[in-house]
Amino acid sequence: MEPVKAGLLGLGTVGGGTVNVLRRNAEEIERRAGRGIRITHAAARDLDKPRICDTTGITLTTDPQDVVSNPDIQIVIELIGGDGLAKDLVMQAIEQGKHVVTANKALIAKHGNEIFAAAQKKGVMVAFEAAVAGGIPIIKAIREGLAGNQIQWLAGIINGTGNFILTEMRDKGREFEDVLKEAQELGYAEADPTFDVEGIDAAHKLTILSSIAFGIPLQFEATYTEGISNITREDVAYAEELGYRIKHLGLTRRTDKGVELRVHPTLIPERRLIANVDGVMNAVLVMGDAVGPTLYYGAGAGDEPTASAVVADLVDVARVLTSDPENRVPHLAFQPDAISDLPILDMEAVETAYYLRMQAEDKPGVLAEVTRILGDRDISIEAIIQKEPTEGSDKANVILLTHVVRESKMNEAIEKIEAMKSIHGDVTRIRVESLKA
Repeated sequence: MEPVKAGLLGLGTVGGGTVNVLRRNAEEIERRAGRGIRITHAAARDLDKPRICDTTGITLTTDPQDVVSNPDIQIVIELIGGDGLAKDLVMQAIEQGKHVVTANKALIAKHGNEIFAAAQKKGVMVAFEAAVAGGIPIIKAIREGLAGNQIQWLAGIINGTGNFILTEMRDKGREFEDVLKEAQELGYAEADPTFDVEGIDAAHKLTILSSIAFGIPLQFEATYTEGISNITREDVAYAEELGYRIKHLGLTRRTDKGVELRVHPTLIPERRLIANVDGVMNAVLVMGDAVGPTLYYGAGAGDEPTASAVVADLVDVARVLTSDPENRVPHLAFQPDAISDLPILDMEAVETAYYLRMQAEDKPGVLAEVTRILGDRDISIEAIIQKEPTEGSDKANVILLTHVVRESKMNEAIEKIEAMKSIHGDVTRIRVESLKA
């Protein structure tokens, strides 16, 4: 049988890795797919730029339209990123009846509903395993392997840059800015690290996972997003003292009132497996009603780990090129006419425990007033640490760990505490999740 012909948009790190994996494992891939898969055309901005792959036998162009419009191309692989030009090219490919494989989480999170509707109409596939957690097959696991479960919640460390920074802060007592600079030098973080450290990248990925887990439309704009740039090495040390570790967590949970969809720094008990995922690695913990907890761990980025997911999607497309379109695995796991209208909960309606750190004057009655403010809002305290003031200072760090409470009540309490004359500066608030399995 003739090989499937694919066109590649983008010959950067992941594009080069995809070419390498397809060539190195060509025989194994053909055995799995039932036919070979060949990249025959590729588009790149600079054709003279050094590559990590051998492009012999691939027709190169600087115009991606040449690839998308080529009548011989059956699958378009979109690896250019962003949600402007990439969206236009993907929609054109779909309109021409071509299948699409993409690693573009922003594209899927922001425009996936429109893209999938167009693909459904044209009877083509849009595969996006590489868009979330690099080489970890988390989308296939939820969409197919856990199809017999009602997913109750999932929590993920889904940005390697943030995880690297927090790991270094914990292990070596370093400051955020110092570690961020090293992450940029190592190539883990971009020159503008906003997407990574402020949680936008993780929010794109969590949006996709939530839709697949609960059968709801993609709703990136409804995702609560908070970064790690305000986390101090003191917070990391105090968390350790309390038996927790701070992770930049993406969490989505089905409740009676709707779906929680949030990305923020989180204290996790240090004994949990996911709390011990360090460096640039990713992990996703999924709780199903039948299977219980399952943990997926691996490289969240890199040329060949991400290419592993891209090639897996190519194999899927090759397998179904001759199959009945009505019986393919749905893009968001549930049949398009069965997507749920479950609302996304407002952050103020979320219930969780909290870590609070504040600078208080070291005098009688201050802590009693703080606990009274909390108590008036039915916020109970699990643990308190009060540090001695440093020499020459009359201010002490006070750290509180609370039980579970509604976010709106905590917002009220923090506003009252910050208004106290004996409290200096803002109260640092980090949410706590036990992730009990």
